[in-house]
Amino acid sequence: MKQFLLMLIMVSSTIVSAQPNANSDIKNGSVSGRVIDAELNEPLPYVNIVIKDMANKIITGGITNDDGTFEIENIPEGKVIVSIQFVGFKTIDKNITIGKGNYKPNLGDIKLEEESTGLDEVTVVADVSTIQQRVDRKVITIGKDLQTAGATASELMNNLPSVSIDQQSGAISLRGNQNVRVMVDGKLSNIPAEQLLKQIPSTSIKSIELITNPSAKYNPEGMSGIINIVLHKNTQIGFNGNLNVGLAHDIEAKFNSSIDANYRNGKFNFYGSYSNSIVKNANNGGFTRVEQDIQQNFDILNNNKSHLFKVGVDYYLNDKNTISIFTNQNTFNGKPIVNSEILYLADPSLNESQYMDGESTNDSQQYNFNYKHDFNEEGHNIELEVDYNTYEGIGDTNNIFYNSQRPNFIEDTDTDRDNTTINLDYVNPISESTKLELGLEARLFDTSIFYESNNRETNAFGDYIPTTTLFDYQRDIYSAYATYGKNIEKWSYQVGVRAETVNVSSDAFKKDLASNEELNIPFENDYFELYPSAFVTYTPSEKNSYQLSYSRRIDRPGIGQVNPLPEWSTPLISQFGNQELRPQFTNSIETNYTRQFEKGSITAGVFYRIIEDEIQQAILIDRTDINRLIMTNMNFDNSTSYGLEVSSNYRPTKWWSVNASFDLFSQTQKSVAESFDNNLDIVLNTVEVDNVTWSARAFNNFKVSKSLSFSAFGMYRGKSKNIQFEMSEMLMVNLGMRYSFMENRASFSLSYNDIFNTMYAEFESERPYEQYGRFNWESQQVSARLSYRFGGGKYRAKSRKQRDNDVKEGGGMF
Repeated sequence: MKQFLLMLIMVSSTIVSAQPNANSDIKNGSVSGRVIDAELNEPLPYVNIVIKDMANKIITGGITNDDGTFEIENIPEGKVIVSIQFVGFKTIDKNITIGKGNYKPNLGDIKLEEESTGLDEVTVVADVSTIQQRVDRKVITIGKDLQTAGATASELMNNLPSVSIDQQSGAISLRGNQNVRVMVDGKLSNIPAEQLLKQIPSTSIKSIELITNPSAKYNPEGMSGIINIVLHKNTQIGFNGNLNVGLAHDIEAKFNSSIDANYRNGKFNFYGSYSNSIVKNANNGGFTRVEQDIQQNFDILNNNKSHLFKVGVDYYLNDKNTISIFTNQNTFNGKPIVNSEILYLADPSLNESQYMDGESTNDSQQYNFNYKHDFNEEGHNIELEVDYNTYEGIGDTNNIFYNSQRPNFIEDTDTDRDNTTINLDYVNPISESTKLELGLEARLFDTSIFYESNNRETNAFGDYIPTTTLFDYQRDIYSAYATYGKNIEKWSYQVGVRAETVNVSSDAFKKDLASNEELNIPFENDYFELYPSAFVTYTPSEKNSYQLSYSRRIDRPGIGQVNPLPEWSTPLISQFGNQELRPQFTNSIETNYTRQFEKGSITAGVFYRIIEDEIQQAILIDRTDINRLIMTNMNFDNSTSYGLEVSSNYRPTKWWSVNASFDLFSQTQKSVAESFDNNLDIVLNTVEVDNVTWSARAFNNFKVSKSLSFSAFGMYRGKSKNIQFEMSEMLMVNLGMRYSFMENRASFSLSYNDIFNTMYAEFESERPYEQYGRFNWESQQVSARLSYRFGGGKYRAKSRKQRDNDVKEGGGMF
């Protein structure tokens, strides 16, 4: 914390020194007036009033009051432009002169007319999704076409370029790598990403940002980048809201719904939302070990229920100061049932089966405070944010064996996690072409996991004697960043650096009550790192844009990767974490080209990465049972990866539009895997796998009328390799329709996924045993969704700024 306070003092000093000095020799004036709706003849509150000089350089500004009136002071004498700007209305510019006899001009009533293209940010959604390449990210705006692709964010992700979802675990990947951070409105959550994505309705998503090479302003975690989900925000005057209900079915039924509402009046904006996900997911599959003539089959049913609540308030003290407070409350309950059988093909008398059932519950709370102060110059602000997350989880598993010598046992796991983040961000547009950003951050992470199992020995009464393990993990990170950007005619650049000091400590305490043995394993790892970034954009014309970027990133081990407690266990395989796992670092460079056409655009890019101390899975043979495998994680030598990406959106006709993408990735992975030699001795082998894979996808939208549209989506993913498996190709075709009614206040969507039943995971492997297998899930889902927006209110209030959610357009960063 001392480092953070020292950085706070340094940045505060920089901010103070950056403030402009007033010139007492210049006589200032003011301008006043009232802004009203030309059609309704009613006052418009919160309209932007911008004062500019004759060279269009911003001098000062403000917003209108609740009654539509305004008075802007401290305007230097001379000719100025008064620009009245409001989203959804035509901008009006008035030239006036501040001077002798006219130091306080009153413009009277200014009538604003609505733009014919003005859309409601919250409830009116574009028909067709679009893809934009910006200076540091790719932005996919979610239109009505993609909303038919799935009921939740998890289902929608597979329709996006460079993104894929593991249909069994729900794990998300970016450019073929699962080391990715998922954010919602620029904020992290303690809720596991795969659980969170299944709770967010697709109709609640405004856009998804793929930040593959983040700047120094962002936290450097996530080797493959950041996926930021931007939700619709309703900040209109009055009472407004949206209601969504979804139902899906394949083998089991799945239900989700959401409602959000806000009430905006005067200086306050109250808002809240609720969403739920009540689903049963069925999975089945298995694998066969060729040399051992062993086949293991699985039949899995997960019964999950989750509820997410959000309540918040924005308080506009005045046109320059805003305070925002919100809380998220999440509850989750899961009841997995797993039936597995081991078939010994050479001797069926040895066949055995295992039944696992359990229950896992977790509660997550998030409390967020945000204060923002805007200075006189547009875009000049300072913002303080404090975010506190807490997570409590309990998991119980009962393991019963049939026709087996293995003992039945139970497992109990309790998890407590706290995460506190403090941000201070300062933005200063030094001039029209130059921008300076400074910031400080402290992140305090603390986790405690208690594990108990009775799968060891019994006492004199035949009762199992438990083994208990306690794992404590703490990680404190203090960081500071600075970025500097400049626009020079057709060129723009941004350079930055982030400095971090990290303190990591963990302690694993194990007690075996059968032998009264105690084991205590402490671990510490403190380090300091710099993370530079650089972006260069060249825009020779409105139709062409080139971009080159570099960044250094880190992928810190997740709690599951360092937790020495068993993550899961079956008679043939178990998985444990590695307490001494170190972070891996990535140096990434990429370049992109964007071409705008009359009917669409295309973006192409290539990237190259060098990964240091790479974290990969290791496969070891259990010394207590050579038929069992142990999976864990280890650090390996440096590796490289590269790739090519092409994405486009094109509208051949008024009724047909296409979003398509092609991705090619190559990565070299290193790991270790144990096997048996000719003498049946265990040997440790270093394994190196070169993986080249590609995928292509296309989303077609066909607009029959203003109310009715159909969609068709196709995806192909080629063969891929990792340390353990070679995965076969995957193919999926989905169909959908959408119908709007009640003057576009309501809509109904229907979709049918994987119509040819070709989406499954098929694999084979040679290490440490020759094996092959296949897993299936409920890919042939029929989904129906109903959406309805309610309330009135015409005028949009000032939207609260979300940290890490401000974007810079390619070719003109400002």
